[in-house]
Amino acid sequence: MQCASPRGLHRISYLEWGDPGNDRVLICAHGLTRCARDFDTLAAAMQDRYRVVCPDVAGRGGSDWLIDPMLYQLPQYLSDMVTLIARLDVEAVHWVGTSMGGLIGMALAAQPNTPVRRFVINDAGPVIAKVSLERIATYVGIAPTFPSIDAADQYVRAISTTFGPHSHAQWRFLTEVVVRRNDDGSWRMHYDPKLAEPFRALMPEKDLELWPLWDAVRCPTLALRGALSDLLTKETCAQMAERGPKAKVVEIPGVGHAPTLMHADQVAIVREFLLAA
Repeated sequence: MQCASPRGLHRISYLEWGDPGNDRVLICAHGLTRCARDFDTLAAAMQDRYRVVCPDVAGRGGSDWLIDPMLYQLPQYLSDMVTLIARLDVEAVHWVGTSMGGLIGMALAAQPNTPVRRFVINDAGPVIAKVSLERIATYVGIAPTFPSIDAADQYVRAISTTFGPHSHAQWRFLTEVVVRRNDDGSWRMHYDPKLAEPFRALMPEKDLELWPLWDAVRCPTLALRGALSDLLTKETCAQMAERGPKAKVVEIPGVGHAPTLMHADQVAIVREFLLAA
């Protein structure tokens, strides 16, 4: 689909699962350097009840890279997702967002007349710990090349160790969906490295707080937290349960930032919440 920005038009790619005529729509939005394919497992589990739509946020996956890298911020992502919902021609959606995708969902759910009716925010919230932003800044935007897919696999495992335990096949999948092969046979991460420019330029001096957005959310909300997360603290989750939508909070043991929603127990938690409506 085609979207607008202050610097022109760009195309956003998205994947669909399930019956395209189903007006019950679930949108799944990925994290900072990830892609739509991250939700393959969840989408497969939900397509019996939903039309599941998984977008590649601008600068990632099959979507265009933006002309102005300073547009890689929440307002542009929010605008693109509103365009996506208009493209789907539905009045209401359920939303699952991991990390950055959760922040996009929070911003959308906070708007007057929001289409978001049920919201799962996965290891993100209205307070983003500075220590986690500094950790992410150590790798985001760096554009290494890898001599083999095995080398790329080891890199993805290293920067994503906080995802928690996964099988070899799961790690290989998590690698293959975010890399592309170069003409010379080497491999590279497949996102615009310039998306790091606003990330680093706008690095806060302390934890980033977005409480006004959270307090404006009114739909039923599930907050997932990796029990070892350095981005979403236990204290913030406790406040999320008392403020705004007064979220139901579930911690995932043995995981940091962020649960991948590839394990059966994690999928079951999300499914139960979404289908409780």
